Amino acid sequence: MNISIPYAIRTGGPPLLIVIAAAVVATAMALPLTYLVIRTAAAGAVAWDIIFQWDTALIMGRTLLLALAVTSSALAIALPVAWLTVRTDMPGRRVLAVATTLPLVVPSYVNALALVSALGPRGILQQWLEGPFGVDRLPDIHGFPGAWLALTLSTYPYLLLSIRAALWGMDPAMEEASRSLGRNAWSTFRSATLPHLRPAIAAGGLLIALYTMGDFGAVALMSFDSFTRVIFVQIESSFDRTVATALSIVLGLFTLGLVVAEQQARGRASYHAVGLGAQRPPLTVKLRRLRWPAAAFCALVVLSALGLPVAVLLYWLREGLAHNVEITFPTRSILNGVYVSGFAALGAVIASAPIVVLAVRFPGRLARIVEGMTWTGFALPGIVVALSLVFFGINFATPLYQTAPMLMFAYCVLFLPVAVGAIRTSLLQLSPQIEESARSLGSAPLGVLVRVTAPLVWPGLMVGAALVFMTTMKELPATLLLAPAGFRTLATDLWAASAAASYSRAAVPALLLILVSTVPVAILLNKENRGR
Repeated sequence: MNISIPYAIRTGGPPLLIVIAAAVVATAMALPLTYLVIRTAAAGAVAWDIIFQWDTALIMGRTLLLALAVTSSALAIALPVAWLTVRTDMPGRRVLAVATTLPLVVPSYVNALALVSALGPRGILQQWLEGPFGVDRLPDIHGFPGAWLALTLSTYPYLLLSIRAALWGMDPAMEEASRSLGRNAWSTFRSATLPHLRPAIAAGGLLIALYTMGDFGAVALMSFDSFTRVIFVQIESSFDRTVATALSIVLGLFTLGLVVAEQQARGRASYHAVGLGAQRPPLTVKLRRLRWPAAAFCALVVLSALGLPVAVLLYWLREGLAHNVEITFPTRSILNGVYVSGFAALGAVIASAPIVVLAVRFPGRLARIVEGMTWTGFALPGIVVALSLVFFGINFATPLYQTAPMLMFAYCVLFLPVAVGAIRTSLLQLSPQIEESARSLGSAPLGVLVRVTAPLVWPGLMVGAALVFMTTMKELPATLLLAPAGFRTLATDLWAASAAASYSRAAVPALLLILVSTVPVAILLNKENRGR
């Protein structure tokens, strides 16, 4: 067994330039939360009264209930779909493995729009039922049911990707040993497979919970008063932003607490196999009579999460064209979205580099603090980050207020950990001995990073950039609050049209947003296929 001395020990610690760059990035990422704390403290007793009043507790309870419900239902979908597409002989499992991931491209507010227009009162379904069955009104889907369903359909792919990656990486010897003891497929899954999926489930579940607590579009369209909708209403309707600031700090600190709790729990557990493990395909479970029902279940998931929104959008587009509704192709919005998302992705990847190098190659207290600070923005919902930057821009950075650079900075704050996670995985898989060989030939540390390390971790860089690009294209609250005057993206065009109940006009930007988002998803699926 080859045991190497840690890279940090041999080189005497990280280069000063890496430390400075990582510290600057981490400080910038913590700016929104720091500013919110300062603003809340300046408000004094007024802010404390808002934080501890009964209405705030009710808003928190509703938000937590929604997060718990969405996470639980997403797990109920993702866990069986992941197992069926990886471990069984289900017919069409390769196609369904891709198809069940594609709903990742559908923003939550697009799903909410589709559900309202299809299943809501006076929606498409009610119109179809009115003639033959005399149904003049369906139950109202607005509120908790609609927000729960829209967010579940939009977020389950995050858990699906996490669990499926864990299943592909598991040592199949554990399941084979269980089957050799006479246990059936269900007993093997429960006793051997499921315990080793807990880290993946926890990570994916945390991501979905944070997404749900920070979502604005779906809860706004469904008129559900979670934290984000209440904060946005306060911003739009009041000159005094103290209420919005106080509620933002409550939501921000609570979501940060969830991240810290998950990291602590993950740090105390160990789920890796002893030794190198088996490098062979996992055992395939024979479903027998359940093969086609399993395929039907996966197909139903795809139809609900992807087929329904696309079909509804195409329906409204056709209706608009049939009734001569003026529908324009939003060329400028596409270019604006690609422009800010592309630069945000590039900025996030560049900013991630010193953080990842410090965390992977020079682990220690400094690295943990710096990496933890980068999670600050991701734990804060987009509307909270945007609100803090609005205050900061008005008071301290007026030339940057409502400019494209400020908007891109907000995107980097929100999604930097997405890039850090992807790049960190690639660097962890790269042996430090390769870099040491280059150093022994006389290359400087920074030269090694640029000429040796960067090309070898290029797949991770691409995945990180793709993830940031996709999530930035769909980001709504930060864009609404921070975009320059007259600056439109597909997300804001969709929001404006849906807020005016002009579904025919909303269909074009929604379909284009889904289409553009398929590019980064294709990159992710290609990387998963190569990893098998």
